[in-house]
Amino acid sequence: MAEAVKLPKMSDTMTEGVIVKWNYKVGDSVKSGDVLAEVETDKATMDMEVYAKGSILYLVDEGSTVPVDGVIAVVGTAGEDYQSLLSGAPAAATPTPAPVAEKTAETPVAQPTVSAPAAVSAPPVASGDERLKASPLAKKLAQDKGVDLSQIQGTGENGRIVRKDVESFVPGTQTEAAPAVVQVSGTESFEEVAVSQMRKTIAARLSESKFTAPHFYLTMEINMDKAVAAREQMNAVSEVKISMNDLVIKAAAAALRKNPKVNSSWLGTKIRYNHHIHIGVAMAVDEGLLVPVVRFADQKGLSQISAEVKDYGKRAKEKKLQPQDWAGNTFTISNLGMFGIEEFTAIINPPDACIMAVGAVKDTVGVVNGEIKPVKTMKVTLSCDHRVVDGAIGAAFLNTFKEYLEEPVKMLV
Repeated sequence: MAEAVKLPKMSDTMTEGVIVKWNYKVGDSVKSGDVLAEVETDKATMDMEVYAKGSILYLVDEGSTVPVDGVIAVVGTAGEDYQSLLSGAPAAATPTPAPVAEKTAETPVAQPTVSAPAAVSAPPVASGDERLKASPLAKKLAQDKGVDLSQIQGTGENGRIVRKDVESFVPGTQTEAAPAVVQVSGTESFEEVAVSQMRKTIAARLSESKFTAPHFYLTMEINMDKAVAAREQMNAVSEVKISMNDLVIKAAAAALRKNPKVNSSWLGTKIRYNHHIHIGVAMAVDEGLLVPVVRFADQKGLSQISAEVKDYGKRAKEKKLQPQDWAGNTFTISNLGMFGIEEFTAIINPPDACIMAVGAVKDTVGVVNGEIKPVKTMKVTLSCDHRVVDGAIGAAFLNTFKEYLEEPVKMLV
């Protein structure tokens, strides 16, 4: 039985389409999935597939404008009567030729090549008597705007003028030719890896923290000139090399001693203010992130802190850390400065009320004692659980932390 092929709605705002090109002719056989035609919608020229099977008995003319759900083709058995399918179907508009420039002594007009009302001129011709390549929609738009298509450079396939060329054309200018599109082919691929238990734990804990604790963030820039100089002097005499992160840990521990409300935890019906200072140090490993704890950090010297952190780092890479090594933190530090990160925010590591994100020490220019000088600076961002720590409390901690790094001798006495 013959089946009518109707124009589908190919975009959310499409009400009609123009049949730009048929890929088959009457008498050809088609099957479901074949690309029957190229259709120009209000957004693009798109391929239209056919879902009927059989011989093509009827096609509307190329260039016809057809409303959505209008019959554009009939597929069935050769010789079958299909006229009943066309009766009552929305009529397809006939192609409308594009206008040419008004007839003047300087502008010759080409002879019409299609029958049309006397008031409508035929499409312009290019040099060599070749027809200009333009979509029916572009021709109609050019006619409405009174634009000479011969002045427009097409950006479509093989220089074809499309709707956007007419819309963007400014009289008196020549549109530059679009750069050639290089077709790149490749193979899509991926791999899926089962989530490790470590990654599951990290995901669960940080998701709970981020969506339970109301985070807010405080950022401060610190002059690191004296801290850098102090570190160089210490390393000249210390058996253990002191890193900038070791200085950060020691300064944070000393600042927590002066600002004990930051060294706290939210317990639902209670707030715990810890009297001991155990600082978690975030370390990246292959499967995720571990946070071993430097216990009683405020009571340890820089050499002790450095040796302990180095040991944690070695055992973390060898997967030899034990559960007690990453338990009991009261405050956490995440330092990405060694990776060149200048500033970032971190998610609070439960049960802590705060975590401090530390950026890289960088060379910049600042004002020192009223003079513009080169200085070394570092940015830190404190993430706070607003249920426990208010803005003023967090700011007071950062100011103390800054004081210790800008005058390192103060945290050693």
